[in-house]
Amino acid sequence: MTDSEKLDLLLADMTDMKRDMTDMKRDMTDMKRDMTDMKQDIGLLKHKVMRVEMVIENEIRVNIQRVAEGHLDLSRNLHKAMKPSNEVEMLALKVRKLESDVEDLKDKIS
Repeated sequence: MTDSEKLDLLLADMTDMKRDMTDMKRDMTDMKRDMTDMKQDIGLLKHKVMRVEMVIENEIRVNIQRVAEGHLDLSRNLHKAMKPSNEVEMLALKVRKLESDVEDLKDKIS
């Protein structure tokens, strides 16, 4: 192989390497652009997450607390409403007992 052929091979290799480097630079530029886009997307996601957290904290949590307080009030009202019913049942039992006692007395007297 002559020196000229060797130089031609080296030149061809260098041309290929230069083309590869150009492609690599283009790929790196694309990657940088993609990373910039990703940073913007992450910034938007952070903003959206913060808004969701604010809604949860300021609206949903408050509404859940209101529902819980309403449930507690309903529970108290139910217990108040049930109390006379319990007293009525106790009185009914006492009346039945007294009726039974009266029947026993009638039987003894007759």
